[in-house]
Amino acid sequence: MSITKVPKKVVTLAYGCQMSERDADTLTEISSQKGYVRSQELEQADLIIVNTCCVRESAENKILGKIGELKHLKEANPQLKIAISGCMVQQPGALERLRKRAPHVDIWAGTHNIHEFQRLLEEAEEKGKVAEVWEKPRETQESVLLAAKGKLKAYVNISYGCNNFCTYCIVPHVRGRERSRQPEEILAEIRALVETGCREVTLLGQNVNSYGQDLDRAYDFADLLKDVDSIDGLWRVRFMTSHPKDLSDKLIETIAAGTHLCEHIHLPFQAGSDEILKGMNRKYTREYYLSRIAQIKAIIPQVSLTTDIIVGFPGETEEDFEQTLALIRQVKYSQAFTFMYSKRSGTPAAQMAEQIPLDIKKRRLQQLITVQNAQSLAWRQEMIGKTCEVLVEGPSKSNPDRLTGRTRGYELVVFPGEAQLIGTLVQVLIQDANSWTLFGECRADRH
Repeated sequence: MSITKVPKKVVTLAYGCQMSERDADTLTEISSQKGYVRSQELEQADLIIVNTCCVRESAENKILGKIGELKHLKEANPQLKIAISGCMVQQPGALERLRKRAPHVDIWAGTHNIHEFQRLLEEAEEKGKVAEVWEKPRETQESVLLAAKGKLKAYVNISYGCNNFCTYCIVPHVRGRERSRQPEEILAEIRALVETGCREVTLLGQNVNSYGQDLDRAYDFADLLKDVDSIDGLWRVRFMTSHPKDLSDKLIETIAAGTHLCEHIHLPFQAGSDEILKGMNRKYTREYYLSRIAQIKAIIPQVSLTTDIIVGFPGETEEDFEQTLALIRQVKYSQAFTFMYSKRSGTPAAQMAEQIPLDIKKRRLQQLITVQNAQSLAWRQEMIGKTCEVLVEGPSKSNPDRLTGRTRGYELVVFPGEAQLIGTLVQVLIQDANSWTLFGECRADRH
């Protein structure tokens, strides 16, 4: 009598940015090559991977809470393996502190050695606990590992690390200096993803606009976009994140001329005051930022602009904050990701005088959200009556009887439709809107 072997299950939890999500997908794919099957059920898992974020204190506290919750699963199933990876582990001095706090964890890995995860997993299965965090990256390039194979949408890394050293940001300290992947490798990965059914890619980098500056040839981000745009079978190309200081006219013109390059640019300004921008080491002024916005709108009139904003940076006065609100009203973003400044150990801003009290930061954040929500609502209401191309992604989370997808401008759209439309491009007439979502009716589809 033959005995059917039950496959081992892996559950992966990702926190933070899109690059963290991509890293989590990579770790999951590596584990699948070792016989683990993807699952969503924590209680049934044989391997749990948590890819961490340390950009904000609130995110770090949430992750620490989740890691603590996993202890009872380990006690119930001693064979369960728990792996913690990512930016939180990569922070200087963090590994020993975390190991003492969470002795039930089996594998610890940083941001520079996730491609070594198969070896670490094998060692943990054979010998017990293992911890390995490289101080610096040892390899610039990654092999083409299709972490998102079979998915409609995929993230593709084009570079790693960051050279900007904004004073509030921990990223250069946990992901290292900027390293560009070879264009041939990126293009090969995207072509392979398309062959598995991928129709939209988002190119990822801490600063995509500076891509290629460390390559041994004259080849920049605009050149890469042109090459990606020409890949057969790819319907949409997005990218993030952009740094204003490196946003060239060539890049703007390339987006405008592209066939599959989406008319959406995420351009963080962080603060509207020159004094605060200087303190943040952002390397541009308010005037320069607005000149880039004007150029974008002149060349891509239908563009959708999104941004990141931080309130309560050390030394921020009411006048500084009012300049941020004024910039929002002037630019008219379709969406903004808003944050209270959070001290990160090891960054210059954490040591600055004039730290803003929490109650003031909370008040400013709420004011900011109120202003932006009104702007977002006005932006979306202007789309009522227009017909938009939507890539159908699946059922709506709030109403499974409806479908959801996004426009080329990254607007979320909800509309009635049959399940067979998932994975296709459809035309949707926009009939209603709120601050975050468009609602409409499907008129036609294109496969």
